[in-house]
Amino acid sequence: MDIALTDEQRRALEQLADKLYQTQPAIAFTGAGISTESGIPDYRGPNGLWSKHNPTKFRDFLRDPEIRRVYWNRRRARYPVLCQARPNVGHLVLARLQQAGLLQEIITQNIDGLHQAAGSPPDSVIELHGTAHEIRCLDCGARWPAADFDPGPPDTIPVCPHCGGIVKEATVSFGEPLDKAELNRALRLAQSSALMLVIGTSLSVYPAAYVPRRALQHGALVAVINNEPTPLDAQATIVVHSSAGAALEYLASLLLAPQSTAFA
Repeated sequence: MDIALTDEQRRALEQLADKLYQTQPAIAFTGAGISTESGIPDYRGPNGLWSKHNPTKFRDFLRDPEIRRVYWNRRRARYPVLCQARPNVGHLVLARLQQAGLLQEIITQNIDGLHQAAGSPPDSVIELHGTAHEIRCLDCGARWPAADFDPGPPDTIPVCPHCGGIVKEATVSFGEPLDKAELNRALRLAQSSALMLVIGTSLSVYPAAYVPRRALQHGALVAVINNEPTPLDAQATIVVHSSAGAALEYLASLLLAPQSTAFA
């Protein structure tokens, strides 16, 4: 990757490298901005998914078969594209930082599984908004890898093969509560961390956005890497308005052995 960073951005990342080395291990909190470089559109941007389709509201999904039909048609078209996405340099750097002992858990709002595909241990990735790579029954709780679940032909509405209940991908829809255990785990990590990297997120989706705030409230240093300003910029110790990939690759060049920065 051609690292197009200003001198000011480089100085901020050099300061971050120093803090990360001194206060390891850190934790990371990531959003859609780390995956856009893998060809996955964000949700809120001008080319985001919400600008093209109204998001599915959980209550409407439950009550209206027609909404479920549209949902599954979109899923049939969207999921093969998601499966073709590959981790980019940002995901790879975070995995390498974990391997080097500089980074502990990754808390993500993303549903694409790219952190795990980059080499981050699955049990170290907390997926606050679930995963698109599993299907779950909302009635009996059964779950399947997406590859093992046949949604049937277009314009049909699949049901649970065990109980006949409503099924959807194992992601959190609008109006659907987050998994309480995963959210509590993320909040506990935040309040015990010394340094949190906030990467590629506008911090505008709640309750997930409470996680970095919890870290701040408990005295953690917070570093924000995002293309656009965020609500936490004024309170963060370090702020870099940059793409995630460019910033993280430069950070890796400062912290990791030279051979570790030759990313695919």
